[in-house]
Amino acid sequence: MKKGIVVGFVLLVNLGYAQTIVKDTVSLDEVVITGSKIEISRKLVPMSLSQISRQDIENSGQINVLSAMNSYAPGVFVTERNLLGFGVSTGGSGSITIRGVSGSPNTDVLVLIDGHPQYQGIFGHPLPDAYVASDVEKVEIIRGPASILYGSNAMAGVVNIITKKQREDGVTLNLGAAYGSYNTQKYYGTVGYKKKKLSLFASANHDQTDGIRSNTDFVITNSFTKIGYQINRHFDVYADLSLAKFNANDNGPDFKPAPFNIDITRGKTSLSVENRFDKSSGALKVYHNFGTHDLSDGWHSTDRNSGVMLYQTLRVFAKSSITSGVDFKQYGGKGNSGKAKDMLKTVNELAFYTYAQQTLFEKVTFSAGLRIENSSAYGNELIPMAGFSYNPTGNTTFKGSISKGFRSPTIMELYFFAPNPELQPERMISYEISWLQTFFSKRLNVELTAYVEKGNNLIQVVGQFPNVKRENVETFSNQGIEFSATYRFTHNLSLSANYSFLDLDKPVVAAPRQQVNCSVNYRYKIWTVNVSTQHIEKLYTSTTPEITANYTLLNSRVSVNPVKNIDVFVSGNNLLNQKYEINHGYLMPGIYYNVGLNLRF
Repeated sequence: MKKGIVVGFVLLVNLGYAQTIVKDTVSLDEVVITGSKIEISRKLVPMSLSQISRQDIENSGQINVLSAMNSYAPGVFVTERNLLGFGVSTGGSGSITIRGVSGSPNTDVLVLIDGHPQYQGIFGHPLPDAYVASDVEKVEIIRGPASILYGSNAMAGVVNIITKKQREDGVTLNLGAAYGSYNTQKYYGTVGYKKKKLSLFASANHDQTDGIRSNTDFVITNSFTKIGYQINRHFDVYADLSLAKFNANDNGPDFKPAPFNIDITRGKTSLSVENRFDKSSGALKVYHNFGTHDLSDGWHSTDRNSGVMLYQTLRVFAKSSITSGVDFKQYGGKGNSGKAKDMLKTVNELAFYTYAQQTLFEKVTFSAGLRIENSSAYGNELIPMAGFSYNPTGNTTFKGSISKGFRSPTIMELYFFAPNPELQPERMISYEISWLQTFFSKRLNVELTAYVEKGNNLIQVVGQFPNVKRENVETFSNQGIEFSATYRFTHNLSLSANYSFLDLDKPVVAAPRQQVNCSVNYRYKIWTVNVSTQHIEKLYTSTTPEITANYTLLNSRVSVNPVKNIDVFVSGNNLLNQKYEINHGYLMPGIYYNVGLNLRF
């Protein structure tokens, strides 16, 4: 058999049934896709999952969807440094940390858009500035390793951004604008169309700000189009195209100002063919991400990340399912720092996996899976997982899992900066157990999770400049608890809260020891009021030297619907006027506001 081709087979026995359910906003039975690539009840997925709805994103008042994750998912933290614009390179923010694992750059949390991997081909990290909230239907988060289904970069977890699609027949049109502190502006328009088997959703967005400090302005323009067609009752096809152009200035940390500019163009396109039969469902997905980066320090690069995903779920026996798939991707690019000629580098990865579930006695579901990954850079990697779900009553669920996560070394680490072509993947093992409970006719939902994560082979730069090199030398051990609850007092009044405690064996930037989030949403006739608070304790903003931050934020958003098609809103952020940093040297704003108008037709 030729080198680089690996064929794997695994027989998996599971004791549960992956049944499709109807989403209930006040129950634990959300339909999830990231957990197993098929629509099943969250109670039957052994991994920890969070789901952020479209309404949650709107209530947060955030322009970028990643910022909303800080409030609605325990154990998840996203760094920020400005009102708009996460930036890249030194001082860049938008790093996603899950349970204290992130990477530098952010390569240990995999971001998906509609199930397709999204990361820069050379540096291997997502581009958070390209993810605007107006295109998003919901966000699903796996808190913990998901490499069994998604391979590299899903070591710490997965963020799946699910975009909007037109569901109602006819034409819908949304227009919006907002203006706020620091000359922050947003304009957007979306159009949807559906007739019989054809559907279309398209959007255009423009955001800009002068920034908190001088020379920290940011501007982005992006567009998104998704087309769907139902071939017949068994097959649907979807195609999409997204383009984003953004420019940002960074004045560096306040203790050492250093002007820096980025000019980036990013794009993605994909084609999906989905099938549904009585005992089988699956999809074929083809995707291509591309970008051009021009930085004022002389760095110029073009990169791409392309792949094919094929998977199918079979339900041959009662209350059992087995999902098998194959993934192929190629990523890389060409970069020039001004000191050397362009270097074109690519890496190919091929994987086979199987994931199965089986239910016994109507109450216990076992899950197990195995993935075999082959990389042209380092060879083979084996990724197993196993878990269970026990439902003694309709209101109580106990879940547990043991899973492995891994991250392939990036093109940058292998070939560009302090390179080492002999690098091996980073690896992690996670152990977790959860209790899910509903009370009061499912008006109160709670979830409690405890976990232990142990990692090794982490890639670090060793040596003294100019003789530096990346090597697999670092280890970590994290443990913690996560708690979340939602309570619907009445149809018009609801409360959501979450808490996370993280115990680290060594300091990690952007991983708070304790995090508390609480949000109250109230509707009265034409008025909607949302009040949210976040408390952060012992957030490391720097480890050399060790610097921590503690702060409490209070935000509020009020909207009014005076006539059927018009919404007017005003939001205030950091109403306690806290002085705090998330990125070291980048002071966050005090009290700031924005007002806006949405028109819906």
